[in-house]
Amino acid sequence: MCPSCTIFSKQTSKAEMSFPVFLLLLFLFKSDLSKSEADSRSIIIFSLEKATFFLENKYRDINLDAVFGFHVLQAHLKGALEKWASEHELLSHQARVERLVKKLSSLIEKATHSLEQSDPEYFKEFEPVLGPNFWMLPHSWNQTDSSLAYSMFDSSSCFTEEMSDKCITYLLGTWKDNGKSCVVTKACRNIMTKFGCSGYPLSHQLFYFMFAAMKGCLDHLFLKAQYYKNIFCASMMKINLVIESNGFKFSSRDIFMENIMLCGMSGFSDFYKPNWLENILAWQKPEEGCFGKSNENSEHPSRVKDQEQLLRRVKRREKVFADGCSSHNTAVAVGVLGGFLYYY
Repeated sequence: MCPSCTIFSKQTSKAEMSFPVFLLLLFLFKSDLSKSEADSRSIIIFSLEKATFFLENKYRDINLDAVFGFHVLQAHLKGALEKWASEHELLSHQARVERLVKKLSSLIEKATHSLEQSDPEYFKEFEPVLGPNFWMLPHSWNQTDSSLAYSMFDSSSCFTEEMSDKCITYLLGTWKDNGKSCVVTKACRNIMTKFGCSGYPLSHQLFYFMFAAMKGCLDHLFLKAQYYKNIFCASMMKINLVIESNGFKFSSRDIFMENIMLCGMSGFSDFYKPNWLENILAWQKPEEGCFGKSNENSEHPSRVKDQEQLLRRVKRREKVFADGCSSHNTAVAVGVLGGFLYYY
């Protein structure tokens, strides 16, 4: 046999040996990835079980924000069950989520009835979003484009919560008795498409387009819905990255989670970052199961007062309990965690 033939034979043998090794490594990598996802699912479900404990204890006293958040959670849980239907390795997770959905259904019904009694006017305005089939979840995913984010944000308030609520009631048809839905006024068109907004006004602009889609509104403004969503969520991602770089200050956590919840529901998967999930899980109060006032003393003692003032300014019906639980914090947190579970 010629020397070159021998060399070729050895090289072929090495190549044949390397391919099975490659397959083994790929299998191990996928196994580790699957195990990691399974672990994340289990941790998220455990956190949501604790949050449901909070709802069980406080359903008579929570506000519309919290009821809304648990409705969003319920939609995500049902969506996850549909996705997992053919995945037999997730049977244990399915069983836990099914129990959670059943328990949530009963508690949400009780909380909704209590809310209708305690705040009938506000309840009537937003009753449609509390329906069982109102929320739509994404079935395909995008990534935000950082080049679309605002280079500068408007330091002044773009519009008030009252103005935002009014525009949303025009979409929902609850602006008056037997009101027409999907009404787009000139004022609402202007404020909901104004560029440069930040914080809650920005997230409410996204909300506006989400509600329009869920109501099936056909105004020509909504033909450009994805265009606006791309800009809004790119800017919300920019804000969240700044919040992260600043160490997730307590006063920023609420809007941080709201941005993830809304942009995640709008189909932007890059909001579902594993390290963001880890931080959000760490903010849950272990005994109460809620989210709100931090138990840590890493920030100035005035941080709780500052947070409550911020929430009152942008959420006029925010409710903070004596144990530090926040209705709005908890609402966006469970909405976010449900989104992570649905995405995984």
